[in-house]
Amino acid sequence: MARHYAINELDFTKTQLAVFWIVLLLAVDSINPIKIFLHVFPSIHPWQIATTSIVLMVYVFISELKELLYFGMKVFFNSISSIFFRSVEVVGRNNVPRHGPVIFVGNHANQFVDAIMMVSTCEHQISYLIAEKSWNRRIIGDMAWALGAVPVKRAQDSAKKGTGSISMKLLNHLAENNNKDKKDGPACETGMVAVTGTDTIFTKQLRVGDKIRPPGTAIAMKVIKIESDTQLQVEGVETDSFKQSEKPVPFDVLKRVDQKVVYSRVLDQLASGGCIGIFPEGGSHDRTDLLPLKVGVALIAYSALEKDSLNIPIVPVGLNYFQRQRFRGRAVVEYGRPIYMDPSTLPSYQKGGLEKRRVCNELLQKIEDGMKSVIVTAPDYDSLQIIHTARRLWQREELVASEKQNLTRRFAEGYKQLLLQAKGEPPEEWLDLNNRIASYQKELSELGIRDYQVPGLDREKNEINSVEDVDGDTFLRGMRLPYQICHIVFLMLMASIPLVFLNLPVGLIARIYAEKRRKKALANSKVKIKAEDVLMTEKIVLCIVLVPTFWIIYGFSLKLFTNLDGPAIALLIFCMPVFSYMSIQWAEAGMVEVKDLRPYIMRLFPSARRRIPALPMIRKKLSSDLSAFIKEIGPSLGDLYYSENLDWSEIQSRTRYSTKKEGKEE
Repeated sequence: MARHYAINELDFTKTQLAVFWIVLLLAVDSINPIKIFLHVFPSIHPWQIATTSIVLMVYVFISELKELLYFGMKVFFNSISSIFFRSVEVVGRNNVPRHGPVIFVGNHANQFVDAIMMVSTCEHQISYLIAEKSWNRRIIGDMAWALGAVPVKRAQDSAKKGTGSISMKLLNHLAENNNKDKKDGPACETGMVAVTGTDTIFTKQLRVGDKIRPPGTAIAMKVIKIESDTQLQVEGVETDSFKQSEKPVPFDVLKRVDQKVVYSRVLDQLASGGCIGIFPEGGSHDRTDLLPLKVGVALIAYSALEKDSLNIPIVPVGLNYFQRQRFRGRAVVEYGRPIYMDPSTLPSYQKGGLEKRRVCNELLQKIEDGMKSVIVTAPDYDSLQIIHTARRLWQREELVASEKQNLTRRFAEGYKQLLLQAKGEPPEEWLDLNNRIASYQKELSELGIRDYQVPGLDREKNEINSVEDVDGDTFLRGMRLPYQICHIVFLMLMASIPLVFLNLPVGLIARIYAEKRRKKALANSKVKIKAEDVLMTEKIVLCIVLVPTFWIIYGFSLKLFTNLDGPAIALLIFCMPVFSYMSIQWAEAGMVEVKDLRPYIMRLFPSARRRIPALPMIRKKLSSDLSAFIKEIGPSLGDLYYSENLDWSEIQSRTRYSTKKEGKEE
């Protein structure tokens, strides 16, 4: 079940007691204060008291409209998360400052669901920066308005294809950290690039401050000088990742967008003690690592320090999803340690130019390290799957969410460090273990069996072969399968009627609609792999419209085709959300039973009957070999292997430095 954080536990208890007390007063006339008051003062009529109450309610609602709307959206989002996710766990809540302004920065892995998760799990009232393109969408824009979001016009939303083609050549480094001997490495080396056009019209199509974007990338380069229709210079290119293009390639033009109004609203919000939520990657994606961060969050933080002398804590938020595109998936929201600016860097920021760019890049890299410290990153999806499987093979006991995240992150960082140490040539032992884990994954997938079920297969075999069994134990084991089948049938029957009439039509339509939106998003994106990050959002948006529409249709149908009176129909309509949610719970419980029954069903097939008994031994051997391998290479990983408590931001910084150093040596 998803945990709810619309109000804290004490306030929730107080609210429950208050509601029960009001019900008691209304139910018993002798203690009803309104009835007693009217009895003592017979000249006062009930409508006068009712009118006064309505006027006061309207006044309170208008005066506290912003807070009430936010609270209402928070309750609504908690309901959504409990329906669409079977579990939402929160880690690191104590890292969030309890008072004062805060900037929350999150990875953007599930489009608008990311904001739902942050609103649902954070006690602060957060105003989000939202793309103007999304702000203009119905439902999404309406919910954003209710949350007090700030629309931002993005250059990439109005990008146009440039005339002609371009080739690029790196000229020189503009900014470089002078303290290269520090363990955290250089901040961010940027360079100036000469752009040569073929059949281009730079003087007519571009202005200084605009940006150009080569194909196949989301990184845009700022134009600093236009020499002619075929010659210009751009800056802001990371020299470590820049690839010169001697062959002409097409390009996009991104016009400069003035964000002064947006920055002014954000700074006013922070100065008044409010909180801001930003997704600094600039757009949602389905990659296994962060996209390059936009500089906006650094500019906001430094502007607040310069204008209002506020060193605002920047709290990284890790939004970790498991099967994010599927209904009833799982999510872990992790809040990291706050990041603070160094106030001594403000004079460098105020100088502008290269110094301003340098300190902003340094802050951006601290933010990036902080964000990576609360998520699990990997080179690609296959590697991420290997990491999760290895963690399960290593794990000896059930872990809470924070322990599981910590262990998975150790495996992920260890995996990346081993890649760096191997310099592209991993040892045979590692390759063999990696291939065996991948084969084990494939075998489980083909058989439809989960890793947690494999040890149970071995226990069943031992139970069957046990000579100490008594007749009662044998009978109970024989009844296990019939009981599971009866339990599944019972759950499915309980869920069938509301599932068929309330949930199934909406689910089918939402799936078709979301798939169409996914294909459209993939075609329009430069960074998405499969665009799976948009699926859940589009399903939720459509369900918000379709679900009440079906309730209304059923209500009219009951009125037209039955003899039920108005109160009975109203009661049925009000019960529909309860029936719908209960059917989800029953159906999910039934599906869990079906998954547990899968090993028995697969034994009916001759090929699977031979493969399934071998799984426990394969898993046991893999677990043993993995433990031996980790024991062997663990000391070379330093703190990842030895330390119980880790500073993940520091580890991310060291990994980044090692990666850059390795790239330069190559």
